[in-house]
Amino acid sequence: MALLNFRRSAQSGQTTANSPDIEALMQGYSIEVMPRTAEKIADFRAILPAGTRVYIAHIDGTPIADMVATAARLRAAGMEPMPHFPARIINDRQELSDWVSRYQGEADVRQALMLGGGVTTPKGAYDNSMQLLETGLFDKFDRLHVAGHPEGNRDIGPDGGHEIIADALRWKQDFARSTGMNMAIVTQFAFEAKPIVAWADGLRAQGITLPVHLGIAGPAKLQTLIKFAIACGVGPSLRVLQKRARDVSKLLLPFEPTELVAELAAHKAAHPDFAVERLHFFPLGGIKANADWNIANGGAAAQPAQH
Repeated sequence: MALLNFRRSAQSGQTTANSPDIEALMQGYSIEVMPRTAEKIADFRAILPAGTRVYIAHIDGTPIADMVATAARLRAAGMEPMPHFPARIINDRQELSDWVSRYQGEADVRQALMLGGGVTTPKGAYDNSMQLLETGLFDKFDRLHVAGHPEGNRDIGPDGGHEIIADALRWKQDFARSTGMNMAIVTQFAFEAKPIVAWADGLRAQGITLPVHLGIAGPAKLQTLIKFAIACGVGPSLRVLQKRARDVSKLLLPFEPTELVAELAAHKAAHPDFAVERLHFFPLGGIKANADWNIANGGAAAQPAQH
């Protein structure tokens, strides 16, 4: 049974289907893959709208050849590949330059996500994404995204590192302004709307005006989401999953982001200057399952390839 878009009517408090607010927020969404998960998709054109931005997560140990091949395949399918550049897994400038050259030459990559990376100890010369930006190797890219953390990041500081993160975002914003680079913040996923809204409003209060592409966990089994949420350091909003887990009747049912997306869409409609510009999906329950959910909930339909 297809899912329905919905929202709460301010006048009646009732749910209405096919909300234009949700459809507006769902337009231009992005999604994330890894080389090994991308291999399971026979044809991205059959499940994603043309031109979809597809982030390619670079997990430590993944051969660069696999990353580049995935980017080339996505480009050939009419998608916009955006590979990760995790600073702490890059040995030196020569290796970074090689990655950039291969992405540009073999896959026509024009966009990248710059981040510190998930390892504690840097492998080489780089500790953070600002150092990557300073190399000048990305000056010819069309767009660079940087990481955001609505619930903080305990890898940065025991309190979530909020002040350190804010200072880094201001630096990156200044970099974007001085270079003319298109830049946005893409975030870790969370499960509650109110803390997300408070975090996004807090960015604006601190003078950080970069648009936010908000991380959303796609539909998945509850156990899967809890596992990934703990591994990724999701904070207080984890309680949403924990509360659901106490209901044994819901343990085996997929958890879907329908309610969260509806609340964010309603807030965006009421506050057009809300920092969240687009949604970015982490397909923890599978790429096709996430793509199907997106289409059923206001996202643009895919255009299957002609044979």
